[in-house]
Amino acid sequence: MKGNTIILDHLDGAEAAALMVDGKLHDLIIDSDAPRPGTVYRAIADKPVKGQGGMFLKTPDGSAFLRQIKGLAPGQEILVQVSGYAEPGKAIPVTQKLLFKSRYAIVTPDAPGLNVSRSIRDDDLRDTLLEIAHEAMAQATIDGRNMGLILRSSCADADADADDIADDILAMATLAETVLGDEGHGPEVLTEGDGPHILAWRDWTDPAEVVTDEGSFEAHSVLDAIDSARSAQVDLGGGASMFVEETRALVAVDVNTGNDASLAGGLKANLAAARALPTALRVRGLGGQIVMDLAPMPKKDRRTFESALRAALRGDTIDTALVGWTPLGHMELQRKRARAPLPPEAA
Repeated sequence: MKGNTIILDHLDGAEAAALMVDGKLHDLIIDSDAPRPGTVYRAIADKPVKGQGGMFLKTPDGSAFLRQIKGLAPGQEILVQVSGYAEPGKAIPVTQKLLFKSRYAIVTPDAPGLNVSRSIRDDDLRDTLLEIAHEAMAQATIDGRNMGLILRSSCADADADADDIADDILAMATLAETVLGDEGHGPEVLTEGDGPHILAWRDWTDPAEVVTDEGSFEAHSVLDAIDSARSAQVDLGGGASMFVEETRALVAVDVNTGNDASLAGGLKANLAAARALPTALRVRGLGGQIVMDLAPMPKKDRRTFESALRAALRGDTIDTALVGWTPLGHMELQRKRARAPLPPEAA
């Protein structure tokens, strides 16, 4: 099957969304019992952790951890937003930098200014979008608050209607004003993060067929692709492969050349691994510290590999930073935990 297909269904009773590109699983979002990223809490400062420069907070969903706590005292109420999924047994990661994000717009409290995605380069379109933004923000009741706006790259889509963009801006500004104007007390959830079906609409903006029928995961071979993703092995073509395995401390990626013993075999396998890595991590819901044990290649080829990996990550929707090379020749990365881990197969 050629082209993009967005499939909205459930997996083991949990809401889920899959993006198939040319018949292959390109992205997967599965709901879980953990607090969703984007959830906003009214939290209570609890215990500072001096060695880590952070503080534990009390929330309705348990303990959360906040970094950069200058001026925050125990017992103080604070608005925070869930920034990702917690590692097993650890506190919920949160941030004071609230973002209210939808398909076309991101409202940014305490970060004023109207901005258009840099990927939109047509000057006439940028001017039109800024006019829409000014009008929509003027309609929003923001009570004199310092609110900024970012218009996302999806505003350039052929089906992006001016009224839809304006409605999106107004909805996010209104939600931000409602949350920031909260006058309650004690730990409370002020707004829930988006579920998989809304996230699919919000973030998968390339033209695609959308399938919502019950049982569509099976009909469109998504279940088979998920079963393959539960295996650590990823085929890289030409006999090469990589193994993506999660441990308690990190995600280990081992690249193998297979039967190719040629001088260029190592670089060839490593470049294929660089291209395949973002998708392999997305569909497995893996993040945190990532260590790549690459196939043998000359040191002079490291720059070529880095360029290929950076290019692959630029097209990814999840923030990933290249940390660098270790003395043993491993490549280290740090990736945001933006996806719930792929659950094991039900017994």
